[in-house]
Amino acid sequence: MKSQYENTNLKKSVKQGLYDPIFEHDACGVGMVANIKGKKSHSIVSQGLEALSNLAHRGASGADPETGDGAGILIQMPHDFFKSELSSMGCNLPDPGQYGVGMAFLPSDKHQTASSRSLVEECVSKQGYDLLAWRQVPIDPEKIGVLANRECPSITQFFVTPKERAPENIDRDLYLLRRTIESSIEAAALESADDFYICSLSSSTIVYKGLLMAEQLEDFYKDLTESSLISSFALVHSRFSTNTLGSWKLAHPYRFIIHNGEINTVRGNTNWMSARERVFESTDPDLNIGNLIPVIKPGQSDTAALDNALELLLATGRSIEHSMMMLIP
Repeated sequence: MKSQYENTNLKKSVKQGLYDPIFEHDACGVGMVANIKGKKSHSIVSQGLEALSNLAHRGASGADPETGDGAGILIQMPHDFFKSELSSMGCNLPDPGQYGVGMAFLPSDKHQTASSRSLVEECVSKQGYDLLAWRQVPIDPEKIGVLANRECPSITQFFVTPKERAPENIDRDLYLLRRTIESSIEAAALESADDFYICSLSSSTIVYKGLLMAEQLEDFYKDLTESSLISSFALVHSRFSTNTLGSWKLAHPYRFIIHNGEINTVRGNTNWMSARERVFESTDPDLNIGNLIPVIKPGQSDTAALDNALELLLATGRSIEHSMMMLIP
């Protein structure tokens, strides 16, 4: 019987297209699918998930072979999909750009979940937003490993919209809202505070990720199979953890970044950012800088730390190109 790999030569890799063998190093699998004309479709999401499955060999698992180090996808906000979902819940979703969606991991304990929700709702109101709805994300726990299932958080989405007219840079406001929520959760010293994590809170993008194998993501998150869930791009990541253990919140993508490899300067970078926090200032009288400190949250991976730094620079009004250039040593 002829093998599908008969013509595959593992001994010789040649430069072709975007591939160059001199860059053949590191571990994690990263990929992107995009329509260069910005046309949204579900096929982009499907192709992103297919690319992710093909990166399974770049991920890893532990003693439980069905529990991966992490996998995820970042896509554009699927407005039509969420509008339909919230309509079935009796909630009218505003126009695109007039609301934000938070993808959150909450503690699995029901009492801790309720406490977390109350704190989120309190922060949302204080920051000048209305909380439109909570949505329990449909998942299939049978599709993932035993250890991943045991550690699985309560995966929830919350929808918020400004009480008044949406600000010019709503994603900056949503960043400040997220940091306020995180500070409130920490100050409350909830028993399961470490299990609380907001994967994304944005008007333009959303992240689906978890302690999964690459090929499990699509089957686990039922949303990802819906034809109305469309995007013009998909960023995917299959994780091979090196300097941190696998966990639900340390899976990629982060809010802006997917990354392959280790950042060897992470300790120095983190220390310098901590030193700079002492001279932070703002001309906005309503901004509580204390909610932004520490910029680099402790106990994270090197990529998460880089993502924290990037989102701060973006919140100051810098472009993504400018911000990334500032982060290059």
